[in-house]
Amino acid sequence: MTVASGTPASPGKARGVLRIVNGLDDFARFTPGEVLVCRATSPAWAPLLARAAAVVTTRGGVLAHAAIVARELRIPAVTDVTSAMDLPDDMLVDVDGSTGTITAQKAR
Repeated sequence: MTVASGTPASPGKARGVLRIVNGLDDFARFTPGEVLVCRATSPAWAPLLARAAAVVTTRGGVLAHAAIVARELRIPAVTDVTSAMDLPDDMLVDVDGSTGTITAQKAR
């Protein structure tokens, strides 16, 4: 079931647990392989992006920092997902950076 959609910003597909990160103070909550969900990123967020399975942001487009870094790292990215911060933490999702969709999956 598609739970959110936005602008396709970096191609590819990834599955992971969704982790909402509000700011630098939340970095310690992020585990490698999770799907990073945030409002936007800056260069300070590069260590998190390097460990993420995918990135979803509420703002931005294909030229946003998160999208550019995601393409460099070859991880999927979806930007301009206005409802992303309302998604539940720990939800298992598939992120499709080619279509701009986030789909909920059943836990294994």
